Amino acid sequence: MIEVRHLRVLRAVAATGSFSAAARRLGCTQPAVSQQMKALETSAGTPLLIRTGREMRLTQAGEALVRHASGILAGLTAAEEEIAAIAGLRAGRVRLVSFPSGSSTLVPTALAALRAAHPGTRVSLVEAEPPRSVEMLREGDCDVALAFRYGATAAEWGDLIVRPLLTDRLVGLVPEGHRLADSGTVTIGDLADEPWIAGCPRCRRQLVEVCEEAGFTPRIDFATDDYPAVIGLVGAGLGVAVLPELAMESVRPKGARTVTVEPSVRREIVALTLPDLAQVPAVAATLDQLTLAARR
Repeated sequence: MIEVRHLRVLRAVAATGSFSAAARRLGCTQPAVSQQMKALETSAGTPLLIRTGREMRLTQAGEALVRHASGILAGLTAAEEEIAAIAGLRAGRVRLVSFPSGSSTLVPTALAALRAAHPGTRVSLVEAEPPRSVEMLREGDCDVALAFRYGATAAEWGDLIVRPLLTDRLVGLVPEGHRLADSGTVTIGDLADEPWIAGCPRCRRQLVEVCEEAGFTPRIDFATDDYPAVIGLVGAGLGVAVLPELAMESVRPKGARTVTVEPSVRREIVALTLPDLAQVPAVAATLDQLTLAARR
């Protein structure tokens, strides 16, 4: 195995023409240069230098190795500089996947702060709901996944680094002219006979479970992953819905009113990454900024 330190010695010997001059250039002793050259010739399996009296010249193999050494050492220097830039957050890339209401609320604040602090770090964003977003993380298609869950299940994300961000309460949404629009607080059972507009598959499943615990099965007339569409359908008087408070932050509920729903239903918002990725400076910085964004 040819070692990089030996290539540096060979290049110094070729440039200076002697072991002693190479030693002065490298800041070491002449015996050390001689020893490393012997080790390099052993690794190469052929003589690299011809010594005749005070003169020293490269063999054909030595010339070839010096020619390649320049490219190898230049590439290694470039790699070291790039790694140092990434480690120092002067460069780097983070692939983030988020669910839509997280993309419109937490993500913009976090990424703006990250760019201000580390302008060389680039972040790409795609949207996906859990569990697909978590699958993308495990499959290597992203570095950080912003996700949510109803009820903590330790085994669900046991192989991941879980950064808790906030707890998001679900609120009810009814048309402005609805009989319960001014009630302030309603029970889920008060809405048993209403047509429902449901959200993403995971939220839809949670809605059905909560309603069934209250003794009824909701009549879902419309289902959409688009929260503004849910609000628009409610505002048009086509049904009622329950939405995360986070989803309401970036959308004005035109024609609709929010009400507090009892019993309270909450979802946990988290940022996920893999254990090895958590050690990458740009990923760690992204997690930190998502945490700060959730506190604002």
